[in-house]
Amino acid sequence: MRRALLLPLGLLVVIYCLFPFFWTVVTALKPPQEVFSLPIRYLPKALSAENFVEVFHKRPFSRYIFNSLIVATGGTLLTLVLASLVAFRLRYMPVQRALSFQRWLLMGAIVPPTLLVIPIFVVIKALGLINNPLGLILSYCFLNLPFGVWMLYAAFSRIPKELDEAAMIDGFSWGEILLRIILPLSRAALAVSAALIFIFCWNEFLIALTLMPDQNRYTVPVGISMLSGASIYEIPWGQINAAVTLTTLPVILTVALLERWIVEGLTAGAIKG
Repeated sequence: MRRALLLPLGLLVVIYCLFPFFWTVVTALKPPQEVFSLPIRYLPKALSAENFVEVFHKRPFSRYIFNSLIVATGGTLLTLVLASLVAFRLRYMPVQRALSFQRWLLMGAIVPPTLLVIPIFVVIKALGLINNPLGLILSYCFLNLPFGVWMLYAAFSRIPKELDEAAMIDGFSWGEILLRIILPLSRAALAVSAALIFIFCWNEFLIALTLMPDQNRYTVPVGISMLSGASIYEIPWGQINAAVTLTTLPVILTVALLERWIVEGLTAGAIKG
């Protein structure tokens, strides 16, 4: 009886979550004249790629995608590297000191990124990294580092320290212990962290707009925001939805590639023994 009730409820939740993306794709595949047609057509008469063509024709959208890939990938990798080193060091600290350090770290993560735009801009400008992808990568690393440390420390602390001691007896250095023992055993936490950090870097708008004012340096969210018609009354919703559809694909691909380890991380501890 309970399963019979949960199945339709779960189906409704899935439909509720997926319908916005479905509507985005459908709108992107409509001919421009059908996007504003009344009464509303929920399905196009014929599929059209005109909106996708216009996105690349009116703006250097492929350049925006490339910029976002560089920034999101670089920010994710740099954050994971630094977070792994910090979490590995915390693993050998007394528990109370490690938890105290994490509390201070997480207090910084509570501050909304919007409030940090001006300090970040001042620092990046002083470093001469305005309109430089490295400036955006460093900014995203700074914003995501507390989360990465928190995730990886939780994973590292579950690994028995006897493995480290056995490795040291075999002549492993600290770096080899991290690379050959700790990180492989923490692949689920790494996958979850990588996916969430990548999504943040890919979707972030305000800091990217502030640090990358040059049009050729725009990331995808900034590029989408600049799509406009001849006037404020002619918003090209078809093109905007086509752009959103295209830029959702890397996020879906990232989650699909890391699905095995993400599921492993979500289900860790669910089965005893």
